[in-house]
Amino acid sequence: MLGPKTAAFEARLKELFDTIDAEMEARWGDRYPRHPARPPAGTVPNAEDDGLFNVGAAFSAGYGSQHGRGYVIEVRIATLDSVESQQRERMKQYVKQRVDELLPEFFPGRDLVVTSDGALIKIVGDLSS
Repeated sequence: MLGPKTAAFEARLKELFDTIDAEMEARWGDRYPRHPARPPAGTVPNAEDDGLFNVGAAFSAGYGSQHGRGYVIEVRIATLDSVESQQRERMKQYVKQRVDELLPEFFPGRDLVVTSDGALIKIVGDLSS
């Protein structure tokens, strides 16, 4: 169970990712057919459950990481079609750039950084609750 400050932090983080998810739907949402089990973007209350994209993050304790603990960003494309690795990388880099741009807006006064950790994108820094 999360403490109230951690829950509030993660709720704000979800708002950030929902913003990026909506941008990606507008930019690339018609490029691939979405998975047949997923409704169109914007038709259910949770952006994780609709449209072509699901952008989010999972906390990592950072064991074995050069950057330590943080939130590993995940970009999922919900389609049965094959998505070219170059296109996946462009989408991943778009997410990295937008998270970097939006962090100060969503978390003013916090020292948070978006970094690459091997093949992963990660948010590290002031994660204090």
